[in-house]
Amino acid sequence: MPALVQPFFHAPTSTVSYAVYDRPGGIAAVIDSVLDFDAAAGRTGTGSADAIAAFLAEHGLTLDWILETHIHADHLSAAPYLQRRLGGRIGIGAGVTQVQEHFGKIFNDPLSFRPQGQPFDRLFADGETFAVGTLQSRVLHTPGHTRDSVSYLIDDAVFVGDTLFMPDGGTARCDFPGGSAAELFGSIRRLLALPEGTRLFVCHDYAPGGRVHAWETTVAEQRRANIHVRDGVDEAAYVALRTARDRTLPMPALIIPAVQVNAAAGRLPPPDSNGVVYLRVPVNVL
Repeated sequence: MPALVQPFFHAPTSTVSYAVYDRPGGIAAVIDSVLDFDAAAGRTGTGSADAIAAFLAEHGLTLDWILETHIHADHLSAAPYLQRRLGGRIGIGAGVTQVQEHFGKIFNDPLSFRPQGQPFDRLFADGETFAVGTLQSRVLHTPGHTRDSVSYLIDDAVFVGDTLFMPDGGTARCDFPGGSAAELFGSIRRLLALPEGTRLFVCHDYAPGGRVHAWETTVAEQRRANIHVRDGVDEAAYVALRTARDRTLPMPALIIPAVQVNAAAGRLPPPDSNGVVYLRVPVNVL
């Protein structure tokens, strides 16, 4: 039986989280979970994560892995909340240490941004394998959007993070620290060298043209129709297109809280002496 996949769409950030499992009553991984966050009010919520937990309970699933494809800049991770409720190990690509080091300097906060990869439970190297129950899984380092970006190949399904969008959405931006359009092109060609029937699951969908939201595609569909990197588009053309487009994009609305929280595996900073948690805002830096 191929990997069973249940998506969860988070409308405020256009993020898609996934529960991946081998069988009902079996073992599951959760990929790119979301902690609800009202930036104007400074309030968090767990409704999105609770929906994932309810699905796992309904299907009798044991949570083994809570996986991040990279340090997200557009939403906060619910990984520690899910871990407290259901157990499991929090994993991310080994390149996270570079991201932690960079943003630790920007936020002047070495305790939250620990360059050794803490407090993640597992740092995955390129090509490393692991199991989700009976499903064999492999980590593919796919940098370009960020230095720590990885894709998870679980059976016949690949969870590509922000590397690719649906074919009519193209590809992710490359103007974050450590980003590289040339590297992203190479990462995408690596993914598109997989068998044509391989299922690809994206982390975001912005529904271009007002279509219905979608998140599952295939290698064959991407090679034929991706507006940025379909077959026939070479690296130079892609880099020129991606670089020009990135110059027009605004900063993600939640990048300041998201990077602080996600670099600490989704953990909020410790409370001050008054019991209140505070996030830092670097002024005139980003």
